[in-house]
Amino acid sequence: MNNDDDREQAPPSDGEVVIPVIEEDVVPGVESVKTGGVRVVKHVEKRIRRIDTPLLHEDVEVRRVAVNRVVTEAPQVRKQGDTMIVPVVEEEIVVTKRLVLKEEIHLIKHRTTDRFQKTVELDRESAEVRRLDPSGRVLDTPRPAATAKPAARLPRRRSILGKG
Repeated sequence: MNNDDDREQAPPSDGEVVIPVIEEDVVPGVESVKTGGVRVVKHVEKRIRRIDTPLLHEDVEVRRVAVNRVVTEAPQVRKQGDTMIVPVVEEEIVVTKRLVLKEEIHLIKHRTTDRFQKTVELDRESAEVRRLDPSGRVLDTPRPAATAKPAARLPRRRSILGKG
């Protein structure tokens, strides 16, 4: 025994007895334990699909309309329904100068809808899931993920505190 232990156990000189109080303390902790793993393998499957979608076409018909009307200023471009009217003016020299609307250009929009079909290639991914033991060896045979049944759950980790 060391000197500190002798001092604590020796009775004091006035007749009192000293009893040491000891306390233990627990520090809980968690330790990770590898219980297995999984390996996922993806495969790309190419498939051919036919698509069918509307395709919009716009054609413009140009129609020249003679007007030959005297105007004081150039008219603005205007729109009537699907027709855009672009005025064309010309200056004529006469005894007096005047603005004559020679013609209007009417632009008429015609819309048609055609069916558009094209064969395109699409990709689809599938995955294989393989369970591994702690050393990395495959435990089960591969199954495509889309048709595979859910595998059994991995065992739960145990707490060092004895709970769970």
